[in-house]
Formats: sequence, C-alpha cells, structure tokens
Amino acid sequence: QVQLVESGGGLVQAGGSLRLSCAASGTIFSTHAIGWHRQAPGKERDLVAAISVGGTTYVADSVKGRFTISRDDAKNTLYLQMNSLKPEDTAMYYCAPGRGWPPTGVLRGYWGQGTQVTVSS
Repeated sequence: QVQLVESGGGLVQAGGSLRLSCAASGTIFSTHAIGWHRQAPGKERDLVAAISVGGTTYVADSVKGRFTISRDDAKNTLYLQMNSLKPEDTAMYYCAPGRGWPPTGVLRGYWGQGTQVTVSS
C-alpha cells in the first residue's frame, strides 16, 4: 500500500503563509483523487481541498481564495499552499486518497500522522 507522509506545518502568525507537502511512496495520484483534510481539537475532520486524477481541484468555502492545492506528479508530491492564515485554520492537516467528488470517502488505512498547523492571533 502507498504511504503518504505530510510535512510543512508549523507555527505562524495570522496573515502568514505555509506550504504543506504530502509525499507519496508510489504513483497513487494517477489512480485516485487526493484530498487535504484537517481536524481541530474537539472537532470533526473536514476536507479542505482536493485534486482529481485529471487535475480538477476543489476548495472548501472556508478556505476559498486563501488555499491552493497542487501536485507534482514527477515527485509524487501533493501540496497545499495556505495564505492569509487565520487562527481558525489551526488544526492537524492530513492528506488521503478518497472516492467520490469531492473525495470525502477516504480509503481505509491511509491516514498518516499529519502535520500540525498553528496560527497565532
């Protein structure tokens, strides 16, 4: 099974930017849509952005205009560029393949350790 490893999180002030990376151990991007999900303490895990096999993108209303998803197929890496960060963006961020569009039906067994994003006010 392909492994996904998230990185790039950190502590940033409100208004700042971060770029998250999701490195895949295989060519899963050519077979499945991939999403970035986030989970804040005490809240459910939500899909914030996704990219289909063909390159179509989805961005949740809560981050539209601030977050951009992209991928580099040659590097088997998915990215999430996050600009104009707000304290409410604070969460653990995960990447995972899924079914449907947007891919909210995450495939079993793909949740990684995630990367923590903390936005201070």
